[in-house]
Amino acid sequence: MPLYQDFSNIKAKILLWKYEEGEILNPEELLEPENFDRITQYHPQKLKETLMARKILKNELPDHRIFYQERQPFLHPKDFEISITHSFPFAALAFSKDKIGIDLEKFNPKFLKLQDKFVYPEERRFIPKNEEIEYLTIIWSVKESLYKIHHSKHWSLKKHYEVFPFCKENLHSVRCRVYDENSFDEFFARVEFFEDYVFTVVD
Repeated sequence: MPLYQDFSNIKAKILLWKYEEGEILNPEELLEPENFDRITQYHPQKLKETLMARKILKNELPDHRIFYQERQPFLHPKDFEISITHSFPFAALAFSKDKIGIDLEKFNPKFLKLQDKFVYPEERRFIPKNEEIEYLTIIWSVKESLYKIHHSKHWSLKKHYEVFPFCKENLHSVRCRVYDENSFDEFFARVEFFEDYVFTVVD
């Protein structure tokens, strides 16, 4: 499983890997005993994605393990924050001393049908008509990264996560925020393209 691209910065280690046909991903070597029974029941492709993330971790932090709290991954020992994303044949892992969220999405027309579920009217206004799929995929991915930092089962991507106007030619500092009626937190997302994918980092 070769390193495909290193998106690390001064704040975080962010590694993207790509699966190679015939690669050995042994659950008994890579999975934590506490997660083994559940994860090995995954669909074969999802299992490969999950094992890829574990392999990245084993290469970088061999003494750490991944556990879950309310479906959110965390590291043990808890000396780093972690975020995981995958879209076969890719998987990415980020770890940092501060909270971090990453997301990987393939540009997909499905976001045209889903947009009412995650896009504000204000966000629609800056989306060029001839680039809807690209902009909607970016907005979805930024909000997914935000959710991994700042999540609640009571929140929705449409009502509580906002992406401010951006231009596709300048995506290294996309302003975004998480908010409710009482407070808000503002962040900046970094957006990268490769092949047919968008990769976002919020830290």
